[in-house]
Amino acid sequence: MKKLNLLKSAIIAVLVGLVCFAFTAAPERITVKGSDTLVILAQKWAEEYMKTNSGANIQVTGGGSGVGISALINGATDIANASRKMKQTEKDKLKQRYNTLGVEVACAKDGITIYLNPANKVTELSIKQLSDIYKGVITNWKEVGGADQSIKLYGRENSSGTYVFFQENVVKGDYASSCQTLPGTAAVVNAVKKDAYGIGYGGAAYAEGIVICKVKKDDKSAAFVPTAETIKTGEYPITRFLYMYLRNRPTGETKKYIDWILGAEGQKLVVDMGYFPVK
Repeated sequence: MKKLNLLKSAIIAVLVGLVCFAFTAAPERITVKGSDTLVILAQKWAEEYMKTNSGANIQVTGGGSGVGISALINGATDIANASRKMKQTEKDKLKQRYNTLGVEVACAKDGITIYLNPANKVTELSIKQLSDIYKGVITNWKEVGGADQSIKLYGRENSSGTYVFFQENVVKGDYASSCQTLPGTAAVVNAVKKDAYGIGYGGAAYAEGIVICKVKKDDKSAAFVPTAETIKTGEYPITRFLYMYLRNRPTGETKKYIDWILGAEGQKLVVDMGYFPVK
């Protein structure tokens, strides 16, 4: 009987040990959702971080800045990626639900890039010309030095932070009804690739297979493409920060992960993936 009791005790001890080990060994799950502009960089961050940090399980999905921020407010994600700042109405909802205004972390920089088809003879545009093009005031390429052909507009859907930023800082009004909205930056690039008279906008990291249009602040200014130098100096006129938003100050593995992103390794990946570092 004594031996049986000892055996039972040993079995229980082993089972308890296994449960404790499983609990302590389980990686901390961090969910990240939002900006389509940021998603390829965020996925790379997660992939590289998890290679050397077995205590983390990072899941990244896109959907757009607005979708990510809504998920943060609803408690469906830990980190919301955004290519624009949170709106006051969004902060109000966050405060109402969690009694916090959230935490904003600038994690990279981006130059909103103007995509043109390689067949297009236009090489540069001013902010005013871009505004008039996307408002539908300028409708033919000959009005800006190009061929006598109608301009085909491509842009992002209204849940996109890029859509909002471009509207507020470049268009400064309503988009033309003829602008075809697409669900992701890659889709905008692909549309312009196939359309000799198309124009699109989006993150610099997606600019493949198209021509990058130079942009100038006004008619008296020089025109620039987005590079690390022109973004650092402010010469490229459509520059923005990219953000991560959290409900509260990060702790534990989440804090460790964000610190890594802002450190040398994380910021090197920013450059490797075609974005621009925050410092």
